[in-house]
Amino acid sequence: MDEKKIKQAVRLFLEGIGEDPDREGLLDTPDRVARMCEEIYGGLEMDAGEHLSKQFTARRNEMVVEKDITFYSTCEHHLLPFYGKAHIAYIPNGKVVGLSKLARTVEVYARRPQIQEQLTVQIADALEEYLRPLGVMVMIEAEHMCMTMRGIKKPGSKTVTYAVRGCFENDREKQKMFMEMIKL
Repeated sequence: MDEKKIKQAVRLFLEGIGEDPDREGLLDTPDRVARMCEEIYGGLEMDAGEHLSKQFTARRNEMVVEKDITFYSTCEHHLLPFYGKAHIAYIPNGKVVGLSKLARTVEVYARRPQIQEQLTVQIADALEEYLRPLGVMVMIEAEHMCMTMRGIKKPGSKTVTYAVRGCFENDREKQKMFMEMIKL
């Protein structure tokens, strides 16, 4: 990331909305925003394969579900946050990963400016690419600040997206089992 450009942009933004970037309360804001960007957009410099490469042998190929993975992301259309829960299921093909690696994979993609639909697909595609499971299903439920604090102003509304790969695509029973498990 180019910290200098971020600081310049924040100063220009503050001036653009009619603020004085040199007043006491805003003096360090460009620096704070630059440091914040390293954290909330750090996924741009991360690779999910780094987390998903450490795998373990699985004796059975039973469904693995990791649910309620909290995430925070930024809408690429308005640069406002959206946040919620990701739920992941996969059917191993002889290999599993540590459960924390699923949450880390969510973080890799959530820490980028983007849309929820793409976030869901990226997570499913990464699991499919690196784990080569028999099937993957990802569901994300999120509240978008661009719907809450501006525009239509509907706080509490949630957007739900999902992606299915492999054996989940045509197996309604597996999909139903996943949906029931995340409701527990």
